Order: sequence, then structure tokens, then C-alpha cells
Amino acid sequence: MGKIKLTTAQALIKFLNQQYLHVDGEEFPYVEGIFTLFGHGNVLGIGQALEQDSGHLKVFQGKNEQGMAHAAIAYSKQMLRQKIFAVTTSVGPGAANLAAAAGTALANNIPVLFLPGDTFATRQPDPVLQQVEQEYSLAVTTNDALKPLSRYWDRITRPEQLMSSLLRAFEVMTDPAKAGPATICISQDVEGEAFEYDEIFFEKRVHYLDRTIPVQRELNGAAELVKSSKRPVIVVGGGSKYSQARDILIKLSETHKIPLVETQAGKATVESWFPYNLGGLGVTGTLAANKAAQQADLIIGIGTRYTDFATSSKTGFNFETAKFLNINVSRMQAYKLDAFQVVADAKTTLEQLAPLLEGYQTDYENTIFDLKEEWIKERDRLSQVTFHRKNFDPEVKGHFSQEILNEYADSLETELSQTAALITVNNSIDSDSIIVASSGSLPGDVQRIWNPEVPNTYNVEYGYSCMGYEISGALGVKLAQPDKEVYSLVGDGSFLMLHSELITAIQYGQKINVILFDNAGFGCINNLQMGNGSSSYGTEFRTFDNQILNIDYAKVAEAYGAKAYHATTLEDLKAAIEDSKKQNKSTFIEVKVLPKTMTDGYESWWNVGIAEVSLNEEVQKIYQDKVDMRNKAKQY
Repeated sequence: MGKIKLTTAQALIKFLNQQYLHVDGEEFPYVEGIFTLFGHGNVLGIGQALEQDSGHLKVFQGKNEQGMAHAAIAYSKQMLRQKIFAVTTSVGPGAANLAAAAGTALANNIPVLFLPGDTFATRQPDPVLQQVEQEYSLAVTTNDALKPLSRYWDRITRPEQLMSSLLRAFEVMTDPAKAGPATICISQDVEGEAFEYDEIFFEKRVHYLDRTIPVQRELNGAAELVKSSKRPVIVVGGGSKYSQARDILIKLSETHKIPLVETQAGKATVESWFPYNLGGLGVTGTLAANKAAQQADLIIGIGTRYTDFATSSKTGFNFETAKFLNINVSRMQAYKLDAFQVVADAKTTLEQLAPLLEGYQTDYENTIFDLKEEWIKERDRLSQVTFHRKNFDPEVKGHFSQEILNEYADSLETELSQTAALITVNNSIDSDSIIVASSGSLPGDVQRIWNPEVPNTYNVEYGYSCMGYEISGALGVKLAQPDKEVYSLVGDGSFLMLHSELITAIQYGQKINVILFDNAGFGCINNLQMGNGSSSYGTEFRTFDNQILNIDYAKVAEAYGAKAYHATTLEDLKAAIEDSKKQNKSTFIEVKVLPKTMTDGYESWWNVGIAEVSLNEEVQKIYQDKVDMRNKAKQY
């Protein structure tokens, strides 16, 4: 057996170049590239290896570790988890900045390879710059904080350890049931240490993404449950999208008249125009989907984690009468809500289930279409919500006084509602464009009122709802689909928290379009706060003398090199979108919108922590309402 002498870092890069994925008869490289932010701990190891020979890997210099990691996550998500980027950071703060992104990848089951540098294996110079020290163990470093946020975690203190660690990491990342972040921390002295590796370790290695096939017992049980139900509902989760189950979902839904409702991760698996698609489910769901879920006698969860937003904190279904059937590659997820479990691939299971349902029809008749029509009318109303200083839509006022809304209108120089602006964006961009969102009120709005006309054009991260994903994620999506227009929908609060990868997009000529909805505050949390009895406190962007902050965000983006626009009317917004389509570089549209003009809940409830004791009578009342709802909720 031949040997080849390489440093640990050189061996790592050589190995990454030889990993392939085989899916449904197609084979392609699995690792597309690597995001780098160099510092001591990786620049002289992984940096040297990439400079010497990066192979086919595309190398991008990030601006913030969390930001570039989110770009890698969004890339993998858009590629349906079939391709990944690696991410390398320095030791200490650089590695710590991966924590939020690692949580994002873990919560969403997205494969990504994290390669943070670590302190010295020899410990000779300890404590090195940016090294933390714990009295109970010299072995603890910053990277230990990533253990609970990784699907697989390892520390390399000898060059030969790299081989078994990489094999394990790729086994985890290419397994649909376990997919998530793999973190391999490499001691900085070991990165440059040489070893004579077996040449066979660097030969082409193919990882097979085989579809898990359901056993006959599972199929028979599932068929019996469906055929005995009168009003089933299919919950389309992220697993449906990753399994590419669109066609069979449409076929089953049309044939048997079963409505589809969507989670955030499952949205745009099936287009919004499909007659039986009732849209988003739960706290951020549509009226149609939530009504159907409450009336259902069988919930068919396909590739869903049943988060509290999807289940309305386990009050969104009639648990007294409804049964549950879960189809999921993860045994843990399949067991949720005490369901009948089918632990298998979504597409394969539905295709094999279809013949067993021959002749079955639900009892919905025209109910599905009536629910959808009711929601279409409500969405149309939301598209026309307007604010006037004297005669304004009462939906706009919310918990704000007329005087405060007038103040916002004067300060931001706008009368735009967020719903009208968002629907205008939906109607103005090309149908095959891809949107990216994550936090604040926008995910709720897009799950309800955004109508995707093309599959896989909705990249909304809501498993972790991590602020800062929106612009970073748009870069990752653009790298995944360079021929598509990509739009980052971001609030002003999230923009202020992290927008560094807009610079990376401009630097590398990767055109993204940022649409910033500025309502001068953390509007989503302000709604939560005031909707639960408190006053507005600490969630608006105000100066020391109580003036509303009116920041010129477009000027910031313009300074970076983006083409920038201001919009305070729908006409401004439409014109900006049309002109942005003509640009070859990244664009930035600043849209001033009034607070309290986003969508509200539709027959849903979210269980949040409310003060049990308060001097505020309104808080006391709402706490008692929570107790009443909690008593109605399923407890497991």
C-alpha cells in the first residue's frame, strides 16, 4: 500500500476533494467549497493547504464566522442537503462565533462541515492567545461549546486521527436521518504536522443516499388509518422537500381530495396555486390551514418535527378525535404525538402507499375550496391595508395609539403597511426568484401571504429563527442557484445584528437583492410584548430623548457598493424592483413600513412565558387565559 506524506491540513483538503454523493442514479462531488476567515489556528495550516492546492473547492473569504456559516447552511438547504460547503475559523472568538450557526444547522437538520482551529495539542505554549482556561480541566477549549450544537464533534490532536474522524463526519452528514453539523476541531500545531497517510484514503469515495423503504407492516397500518379517516390532512414538512416528494403529494392529494398544509421548512414543496394547498400551518399559518387542521380526524405528518409554531403549542389539532400518522426517516421524529410510525423516506413511502388507497375518498366535498377561497379574500384584504392619519384601517392600530402611529408616519415619512409591501414584492419579482428570510415578523408574514409559484423558491429558516441568516443565507442560495434572482427579506433589527456577507456577495460578484423592511424597532417582539398585556418597553428604536430612529440604511449599502433604493410608497417599491432586475451587482431596497401592520394569528395560540404575578391587571388576565389554553393542550 502506497504512502503519501502530507500535513494534517493538506490531507484534509485532499480528502474533501474526493467525496461524492450518489442520489437516485446521479453522482456528483459533495463538497462544493470552503468559506474561510483566517486567523492564528488555521491560516498557517488549512490556509497553507488551500493556497498550495485547493483542488476543485471554491474558496470564499467571509467577513464574520456566523455569517459565512449561515451562507453555507443556506447553500446546503437550497441544494436539498445534497451538497455542502465547509467552514474554517481561527481559535477562540472565531470558533465561538460559529455557535449560533451551529444551532441553526442542528435545528434544521442541515449538513455543514465546521473546521474551527484549536489550541496546541502539546500544550507547550499554553495559554495561547484567545485560549480560555478552566480549573477543572486543561482539555477544555472554546470549541467544547460546540458539542451540544453539533450532530458529530471531534478534536484532532494527532494527524492520524483525521482519517477515522472524517469518515465518521461524512457518514453523519450524508445520512438523512442524522443530517446536521459535523464539527472537527484541529489543534493548530497538528494542522501543520506531517504524517505518511495511506494513498487509498484519498481515492474517490462515494456516499450513497439510499431511500429508506417502508416495511409492509408500516404500509398496511398507514393505509388502514387513511382509509378509515373521513377528513385527513397532510402536513408537508421539510422532509417532503428534501425527499423531492412533490409529484406524489400532488397525485395523492388530487386523487383522494386530501388537503395539504405546510410547515415553514415544507413550504414551496408544492406550489401555492395547487387547489388543495391551504398554505402555512400553526401560529404563523393561514386561516384555511388552521381550520382544516382543527377539523381533521387524521394528521399525516410527512417529514415534520411538529414544532410549537406548527402545532400551535399542541392546541392546533383536536386531540380528542384526531389520530396521527407520521412518515419520517428519523425514528425520533416519527414517534412524536404518539403517532403510528413509518420510519422511511417520504417519497418512497407515498409511492408505495398509493396503490393501497385505491378507491378511497374523503368527505370534504367543497370544503377545501371554500376554505381556500376564504383565505384568498383575506389575503386580498391584507394587500390593501392602508394607514391614514384620520381614517385608518383598525387592523393597523393594534396596541398603538393614533398619536404614536402618526409619530411613526411622520418620522419614517411613510404610510406603507408591511402586508401591502410584501404582497407587492411577491407580485413584482420573477416567479422563479428565491426568497430568504428567518427572524422577526417577516417569517410569519411570508408563511401566510407569500405565494410561491415555483417549487423550492422559499428558503426560510425558522427551525432556529436565527437573526442574521437572511443576508448571509441569500449569498449561500445565490451560490447554489447562480442563474436565479435571490431576495433577502430582512427586518431592520436583524440587519443591524448581522449583514457582513452583503460585502462578501459584492466582493465576489454574486448578485443578491436585499429588501429591508424598516419599522424602527424589533416589531415582532414588540407585538408579543404588547399583545400579552405589557406596554412597549425596550423594543422600539428610540434615541436618548425618545425620538424614533430614522436610519438611512440604503446609504450604508450604497457605501459597500450596492445599488440602493428608497421606497415609501408601493409605486416606489415596484419601480425599485423593476430597476434592480436590470442590475448586474447586488441591490438594496429600503422599504419604510409602519409598525403594527404585519399579519396576526389566525385561530392559533402560542405558549410563551407570562408573569404569574403582576401589578398590571391586563397581564393577570392574559396569564389566566394562558392557564386555560394550557389545560386544553396536549401535554406530550
